[in-house]
Amino acid sequence: MNWPNTLLTERLDIHYPIMQAPMDGGPGAPELVATVANAGGLGTLAGGSMSPERLRAAIAEVRALTDRPFAINLAAASPGRIDPARMARACELLAPYRAELGLPPEPPEPPEPPDFDEQLDVILESQIPVLSFSFGAPDSGYVALLREAGITIIATATHLLEAIVLEEIGVDFIVAQGAEAGGHRGAFIGHPEQGLVGTMTLTPLLAKYVATPIIAAGGIMDGRGIAAARMLGAVGVQMGTAFLACPESGAHPAHKALLRQGSEIATTLSRAFTGRYGRVLRNRLTMELQAHEAEWPGFPRQLFLTHDLQRAAADRGLTDFMALWAGQGCHLCEDRPAAELMASWAGQAAALLGEGERQEPIRIADDLPDPASLI
Repeated sequence: MNWPNTLLTERLDIHYPIMQAPMDGGPGAPELVATVANAGGLGTLAGGSMSPERLRAAIAEVRALTDRPFAINLAAASPGRIDPARMARACELLAPYRAELGLPPEPPEPPEPPDFDEQLDVILESQIPVLSFSFGAPDSGYVALLREAGITIIATATHLLEAIVLEEIGVDFIVAQGAEAGGHRGAFIGHPEQGLVGTMTLTPLLAKYVATPIIAAGGIMDGRGIAAARMLGAVGVQMGTAFLACPESGAHPAHKALLRQGSEIATTLSRAFTGRYGRVLRNRLTMELQAHEAEWPGFPRQLFLTHDLQRAAADRGLTDFMALWAGQGCHLCEDRPAAELMASWAGQAAALLGEGERQEPIRIADDLPDPASLI
């Protein structure tokens, strides 16, 4: 296959093997999703926290801006049971910050998390061509239903055992999410730190041991990263942080301004905002609450507890209290239009790979390690 043609572009009917990562909470605005799609990549709408009604409306917004394929991302993991003690402790820890922002001591009663089956009904009704999953492996029954509907299935792995599980249930592509990636970690097996393998190690590892095509993610900020991922065996890349500073991104202006001021050591992993580990720019909230990481309720309960706090902070541009999602490559962000960036990245990758050079993933399947030894 010659650049930019890969299994990913052929299967999804896109021009460049570039996926925009799902980014919830504003950055992954419908305008960005549509712009990436129109520029020849695969835009992705983060729908995991959306009610069916909101999801349907967001899909309509994207479709009003593009007739090209795009993906929806949903959470594969079911919300855990409510732990009243953890909820009470979280409210206690957040109370001083709520007071500082002039909010009532207690957050609003959290809504029920969106119903996955109802979200899936919207996907099927809307004839979405690609569905990606985070935080776990979709049930085999769902996989069969999606296959019957002709929907391409993508899921995220942070280490080899997760990739093996995803391959066994029959997903079409696996995103190899390196430790450098911004936003939520997609880990779903083992301790969170076991899912902190770097992209340069994880991509060829998965390409070697699983037959499912691999999409590299984490620290990929330009054509150099795209070319490197291709050489390591990936059929495409997923890029999120690289799009954050674009004018089409829905990230807060104060968030965008901080990205270029960051560095490879400016980010940290925190559960304070949503209850699930995610890579963010360090700020006052992450630093002062770092000692309490193990006390938060799980995702999405903690997200509901911090939602109005984050909204109040955003209204005032107070980055000390905002979830500033960012990967380790944030210092390479550019505030150029997304389509312009993609054209630039494609040119860089073509120059490095050589448009006529064959770049096939290298896979060795006969020495697969025992899955039980991986955790």
